[in-house]
Amino acid sequence: MTRSTAVVIACLLSVLFLSPFSVQAQLATKKALTLEAAKKLASVAEAEALKNKWTMVIAIVDDGGNLLFLERMDNTQIGSIEVAIQKAKSAIFFKRPTKAYEDLVAQGKTDILGVPGVIPIEGGLPLVVDGQYVGAIGISGGTRQQDGIVVKAAVDAFPAQ
Repeated sequence: MTRSTAVVIACLLSVLFLSPFSVQAQLATKKALTLEAAKKLASVAEAEALKNKWTMVIAIVDDGGNLLFLERMDNTQIGSIEVAIQKAKSAIFFKRPTKAYEDLVAQGKTDILGVPGVIPIEGGLPLVVDGQYVGAIGISGGTRQQDGIVVKAAVDAFPAQ
């Protein structure tokens, strides 16, 4: 390749990449759940549990299902740790309350049990901000109904729902 050919190619490439017609990727603006927000959510859930004299595990995950915050109240059974995490993950992965799956199973639609990650037990709710799913909360430690009461109290206090 001659020197003049290399200069022409370099000029063409620079025009191509610097031209207003070049393709530019637009990045999405995304809301994110912060640790501070997760702690506030957990404190509301804890207050509701304490008010009712229940012990609970509170798990909060981000929009990818990654654990952001976990609290195990004193005397809560250890088995509820994983259950709370899985309820939160199920709620964010499928963008719906875990009670929706519990209701399906109660109606005899047990095929849903074969879907990986589905937890058909009340107590998991997604967290939504301006129409964007930012995470989820899972509660375990009481009965299904008790878990549902605590998780609802926390999500109802979440300002962006």
